[in-house]
Amino acid sequence: MTHAFTQLLLKWNTASNHRPMPWKGEKDPYKIWLSEIILQQTRVEQGWAYYEKFVNTYPTVHDLANAKEEKVLKLWEGLGYYNRCKNLIFSARYISKKLNGVFPNDYESLLSLKGVGPYTAAAIASFAYNLPYAVVDGNVFRVLARFYGIHSPTDTPQGITLFNKIADENLSKKQAGIYNQALMDFGATVCKPSTPNCADCIMQKKCVAFLNNQVNQLPIKVKSITRKKRYFDFFCFYNKGKWLVQKRLEGDIWGGLYQFYLNENKSLSQVTVGYLNEVLAHQLGISAKELSVHLKQTKGAYAPVSPIYHQALTHQLLQARFILIKFDTIPTLFANALWVNQKQLKQLPFPKIINQFLGEDFINWCKT
Repeated sequence: MTHAFTQLLLKWNTASNHRPMPWKGEKDPYKIWLSEIILQQTRVEQGWAYYEKFVNTYPTVHDLANAKEEKVLKLWEGLGYYNRCKNLIFSARYISKKLNGVFPNDYESLLSLKGVGPYTAAAIASFAYNLPYAVVDGNVFRVLARFYGIHSPTDTPQGITLFNKIADENLSKKQAGIYNQALMDFGATVCKPSTPNCADCIMQKKCVAFLNNQVNQLPIKVKSITRKKRYFDFFCFYNKGKWLVQKRLEGDIWGGLYQFYLNENKSLSQVTVGYLNEVLAHQLGISAKELSVHLKQTKGAYAPVSPIYHQALTHQLLQARFILIKFDTIPTLFANALWVNQKQLKQLPFPKIINQFLGEDFINWCKT
């Protein structure tokens, strides 16, 4: 038996769903996989351009598998959540080398790929192979919660189990791919998180939330995210046209990306002679004679200091500033460090907060 929800959704999809996206209707599992990984934690409007860049640069899984990690990370730059990109590279190499480039064609094999969870596996299985697996994400939670008037929180084990059961029951088994795409499009364009288009909604007469004036109260979540605050001072060490950069270690945010020398603090206090000595002399063992920075106070600070930059991650709130230190000669401590020129600097993958700093004002700031 076809549920009323399914009938209405497919009817809406045929008559009113005109949402264009380059991966819609795609049957190549590689391209579907690319789009799904890119769209994790990313809005369609932003992900669209990245998808096209990846498809053009790496048209096959072999191309992606054979690419240098730094080049792939650079192409990914700006999307954030860099573990997605690293998992993408890992799985591409696995498919290329272990599976001879043949993409998995069943749900369990797709689920075994690094970086692929139940949602992504269901999406690839249904879009590429029309296998009967329902996709369940924030859009689906919201649409089903409102249509059926479900008060179970979407972020509890019981709630997730219930929503998965209802999603499976409503899935059009013969048109799984079309149904899944329609449901995501409906949640993105009609049953939106805020200001949903209820007045013109085809579900209106059957939607429990609409009939009970609860649209803005559903879905329900019980957990709240606590964000840790972190404060970064990036020391921009400069010598004869080159900058010192470091590759970040795995295990923290931005693993594998590059940064200037970092000193993390409990707050961003004034940059004083004492603070510079603490970092440069006590921490790095650099003597005053090795520095060509004039510790003359200007506008309340010592050494050129950038404005404070901000970035909000899912579980962290970041504040960062950049401090320019010019060397006449490279200190012994940094003799074997990585020093790059302006052109090389632009080729390396950096976190968003550093890229904000590396804009047009960077060159002028360097001349300070």
